[in-house]
This record gives sequence, structure tokens and C-alpha cells, in this order.
Amino acid sequence: MMRSFENRPDCQVVDEPFYAAYLARTGLDHPMREAVLVSQPHVWDDVVAGLERLEGPLVYEKQMTHHMLPDFGLDWMDQRTNAFLIRDPAEVLASYVVKRAEVRLEDIGVVRQRELFDRVADRLGKAPPVVLGADVLENPDAMLQQLCAALEVGFSPEMLAWPAGRRDSDGVWAPAWYEAVERSTGFAAPERRATPELPDDLKRIADAAQPHFEGLSRYRLTFEPLDPAKIS
Repeated sequence: MMRSFENRPDCQVVDEPFYAAYLARTGLDHPMREAVLVSQPHVWDDVVAGLERLEGPLVYEKQMTHHMLPDFGLDWMDQRTNAFLIRDPAEVLASYVVKRAEVRLEDIGVVRQRELFDRVADRLGKAPPVVLGADVLENPDAMLQQLCAALEVGFSPEMLAWPAGRRDSDGVWAPAWYEAVERSTGFAAPERRATPELPDDLKRIADAAQPHFEGLSRYRLTFEPLDPAKIS
């Protein structure tokens, strides 16, 4: 999704701006930890100050919900249009442990994502946009048009394909996490496969996350065609 928005001519992207603050506060050992810590501010309000200095017609902030710790302020979210990208917890865990074997429920961010969704929904009086990753892969054109309409941003066909390779905007952690992203040139069709079989310890985490995922999924955007009058 970050590649998709960055390929728009009117958009700049910010890649996981709270990552270093999250690592500094938690002390967790992640791939390329020291490089991440050097690359970004360690205090959450310094991160927000940097975001506030960004200018342009459109700024896409890729936020990881587990990076937004409970003692980090959230008022800055009220100045943004928020959307939530979700994925089945079993799939998240199956891919996460390839890069980092040690994992807790908090590390995949599903519970925190539900909390942040509820906060935004309470403020707006309605559900903010929710997009299921598998739906985007299944029908990227329709889903991105739906998302742009929900965000009140004009859809751009450039969002559907982009050049392969690394970007200057990628976080310094890209070599550890972005191999598939760097190879991509668009949204690959989803693989037709069953939900991953997880060992018992990971299955317990997936089971704990599942109600929160399902709660968010109830609000997800669908493939239903848009009224042409609403597409700009």
C-alpha cells in the first residue's frame, strides 16, 4: 500500500515513523535495531513534530499500530484522515516469525489496532475506512477506488503499478523486512491456500487476536461498484 500511494504524482510517504521510539521505550531486540535507533527520534512527541513539518498535497503515513504505545500521545491522530489495513492474524504470524522468531500478541498490533479504530470511530461517530489486504490483492482497482472515495481523495491509476526497487523513503530496516516489497511492481494476485497451520504457541496468539480482527473486518470496504459520479 505504501508503494501504491507513493507512486501517485501528488503524494509523499512516511515509513513507520514511531519505530525507533517504540524500540527505545520497549528495549525489544528487532532486526537492525541499532540502525533503526540511529535513524529516527526516540521521543514520541519529537516524532509528531517532524510529521507536522511535512508539506504537500497528500502525505501517506504508514503507521504500525504496535509502535503506538499506550503512553504515547494520540491527539495528533485527530488531525489526520485514518484508515486501517487488516490481515488475518494467522497469516500475520506465519510471515512475522520468518523474520523474528520471538513473538507476543502485542507484537502483531491487532489488539492495539482495534483500540485505535474504536478511538477514531468514537470521535467521528462512524467507522473509519477498513481495508482487508486480501481484498486489495483480489481486486486492486476496485478496492483502491473504494478506499480513495472513503478518504475523499481522487483515485489515481498510477496507484496500481510501480517500478521495482528500493526507495529513499524506505526505512533503514528495509534490508531486513522489504525483500518482497522491493521485488514488487504491483499488487500480486493472492495465493489460493488454506489458513496457515501454526504451532500451538502461535495458535494461542492467533486465537487471542482473532476476535479483534473479526470486529474490524465487519467494517471493511467491499468490491461493490462505485457511483461514477463519486469517482474523481
